[in-house]
Amino acid sequence: MSHLVLGGARSGKSRYAEQLALNTQKPRIYIATAQAVDDEMAQRIAHHQQQRCQNVWQLVEEPIYLADRLAALDQEHQVILVDCLTIWMSNLLLASDPDLQGRECLKLLELLPKLKSEIIMVSNETGLGVIPLGEITRRFVDESGRLHQALGQVCQHVVFCVAGFPMQLKGVE
Repeated sequence: MSHLVLGGARSGKSRYAEQLALNTQKPRIYIATAQAVDDEMAQRIAHHQQQRCQNVWQLVEEPIYLADRLAALDQEHQVILVDCLTIWMSNLLLASDPDLQGRECLKLLELLPKLKSEIIMVSNETGLGVIPLGEITRRFVDESGRLHQALGQVCQHVVFCVAGFPMQLKGVE
């Protein structure tokens, strides 16, 4: 079973995804994709570690090789929450290997249908705002949109969160 939870910044998507995972009553793994590239991000990461991982989650940090980490952690009767795919996409696009993003996204898409764990992926919907001016930000929006479309086809459930309200786009929770 796989879920894709989309929404804008502060739309309630992470809170919804976390509650979805908690409701399963299964052992939970939280894969965080953020990297502490500056002091502000380090503070955010520390806050999230304290807030989300108090004996409720097994925390795993994986900024680049998400498919490999999912494959290594996979087992029946557990839920894995990935938060978030857009930070993961940023990490991939900013890596020194220009082909890394394409390879890693393909690996994820090929792996998802084979996983035994229940997977919940959180991502920011980036295509609803202003068209970015710079090349890398336009590529980020384009590649995130392509990934979301492909994941929407693979996942059994797709939800879009707005103002704290989840709207079911595919499947029934």
